[in-house]
Amino acid sequence: MLPPAKGQAIVEFVLTILFVIIVVFGAIELIMMIYTYVVLAEAAKEGVRYAIVHGSNNSLRSGPTCPCPAIDGPPGTGVVKTTAKWSLHDTSTMTVTVNYLDDAGNPATNVDPPTMVRVVVSYPYRAFFSFGWTTLTVHAAAQGRIMN
Repeated sequence: MLPPAKGQAIVEFVLTILFVIIVVFGAIELIMMIYTYVVLAEAAKEGVRYAIVHGSNNSLRSGPTCPCPAIDGPPGTGVVKTTAKWSLHDTSTMTVTVNYLDDAGNPATNVDPPTMVRVVVSYPYRAFFSFGWTTLTVHAAAQGRIMN
């Protein structure tokens, strides 16, 4: 008959709890990354909405021939960055690109309706539990058609 194993329960507990902790922290990190993507997608939609509302027949028109600081201006001034700022994201590292496209998907030279507007937001995601891993860049985009 073999003698009873001493410390076996402690070893099993340590191995199990390490696995559980890694899964919990991984789940929290994944939730934070998905939240960041959702915030960026919502901010891009706000930029598209602004461009559509301020189309070619508006006194504050938006388009490829005019600067659009209201959409992608300096940190904290554009609607995209303002939307993202309310969700506690650092907008100083955020990149916003506004493209006006014609029906073929090529860059448009004017905003005569119907012109497509595409807003792309890029954000370097910093991990909540930073273990020295590389920084991921999260991208979100939205597009709509200027009809007015």
